[in-house]
Amino acid sequence: MSTEQDPMDAPSPGVRADSRPPWVTDELISRWCAWVHRDETSPQPCAAEPLTSLAPFDLSPVATVPSCAPRDVESAAAAAAAAQRRWARTPLARRGEIVLAFHDLLLERQDQVLDLIQWETGKARYHAWQEVAQVATLARHYARRAGRYLAARRVRGMVPGLTRVGQSRIPRGVVGVVSPWNYPLYLGAGDVLPALLAGNGVVSKADPQTPLTLLWTRALLHEAGLPPQLWRIVAGDGAVVGTALVDAVDFACFTGSTATGRTVAERAARRLIGACLELGGKNPLIVREDADVAAAAAGTAVAAFTNTGQMCIHVERVYAHEKVYDAFRDELVRVTRSLRLGRSYDYGYDLGSLISRAQLAAVEAHVDDAVAKGAEVLTGGRARPDIGPLFYEPTVLGGVTPEMSVCATETFGPVVSLHRYATDDEALGLANQGAYGLSASIWSRNTREAARMAGRLRCGSVNINDGAAAAAGSVEAEMGGMGDSGLGRRHGAEGIRKYTETQTVAVQRLIPLGPPPGRSARNFVRRTNGQLALLRRLRVR
Repeated sequence: MSTEQDPMDAPSPGVRADSRPPWVTDELISRWCAWVHRDETSPQPCAAEPLTSLAPFDLSPVATVPSCAPRDVESAAAAAAAAQRRWARTPLARRGEIVLAFHDLLLERQDQVLDLIQWETGKARYHAWQEVAQVATLARHYARRAGRYLAARRVRGMVPGLTRVGQSRIPRGVVGVVSPWNYPLYLGAGDVLPALLAGNGVVSKADPQTPLTLLWTRALLHEAGLPPQLWRIVAGDGAVVGTALVDAVDFACFTGSTATGRTVAERAARRLIGACLELGGKNPLIVREDADVAAAAAGTAVAAFTNTGQMCIHVERVYAHEKVYDAFRDELVRVTRSLRLGRSYDYGYDLGSLISRAQLAAVEAHVDDAVAKGAEVLTGGRARPDIGPLFYEPTVLGGVTPEMSVCATETFGPVVSLHRYATDDEALGLANQGAYGLSASIWSRNTREAARMAGRLRCGSVNINDGAAAAAGSVEAEMGGMGDSGLGRRHGAEGIRKYTETQTVAVQRLIPLGPPPGRSARNFVRRTNGQLALLRRLRVR
């Protein structure tokens, strides 16, 4: 496993990846933390302990952020609701101008947020940059297309010519967003921007591991022109603050584990509010007999090890046709061994750190269990404390069997297992095993046949000749899961329309819908039946 660094990508003098970025001062952190909402009307101070996260690169403290109590969440939702009533009357064009201004500021100051993302998550800088690129793309897309997605429309009325019907989209009110630590910018802002453009207020719960990235983003949107009360940030324990958030908002948007997603869905259902949930995955990749083996191996390494495998759509299961299995295995091992592990605030390394001791322990447990039950470590399979306390080599396993935890349980780390198959039907059956259904990949020179196979996969997105990014990066296309991988969609039309309610307004003209006063109901029914039959013959919709 390579740990050498290209001299051209050496860190700037005095900038070390095991220290706070030099531009981040205590004063800046205090200013960001001021965006954490507190209920100033309560005479009682919050008893919750402040949050202090640890930098994955060296486990040093990052920052201490105030914790919120349920009353802070209620106050944040009330403040956002008051601001939302004014915001909903703001022309959509003006909302779009603010989001585009944020887009420009984000690109201009991306080095700041790249440093913050790396400091809080330990990921490689290129993987941090992917968050910037995705958020900028979403901001531009929704700012330009929100008008089309949310436009009022005329529909056919009950009686053609006499019933005029229009439909419009009304903001839900206040949207609650609970985003995870693995993509603090993309998942922190990617759901907020369309919610704001749709005319809503937002209350976001910052993840305890990555609060500064979200707070920095909030400050940038304020600078771009967003009213200060419209997007509120709360922080604290998920069981306390997350629960209070679902109880206080008009729509809940959650990204995280399937277990917690069920809790969010149940709580939202009791209040009869909507929810969008992107949850776990155990995503498969199929290498067909006719695949370009070198391209498939390179694509698999990207799909399996991007963000050190801490990505909901990353690949954890690979099914290679028996005729190309050996060649594919050897090439994947070669590519994996060439990946560079390291920590620096530059683009010199391919993979960074895991996020926490708990995540490292989970990865080690899956690999150790598999090896103890007979799996073979083809490459990797060990921690790298010589690089950093939470580094783990990208790992390829062979001989994985159903009794091993790694076979069906999500690892959420840099581990992928290889399996053989003989027919397309067998590959599809294996890929569809389990309760998850988030993402999948098929590698084949025959893209038409691969597309036919894609239609038989039970998942929200299928990438052909790409591991995961082609679908996820196509922001006009909806993205989400089936089964235990969630409900609802982000991106595309549904990614903004979900934050609205449809309102129908019907105007009846000239005559009433029913028997005229003093006329026989029997005659009215007979005449109407004749009209219905005529409309059918005229092929009227």
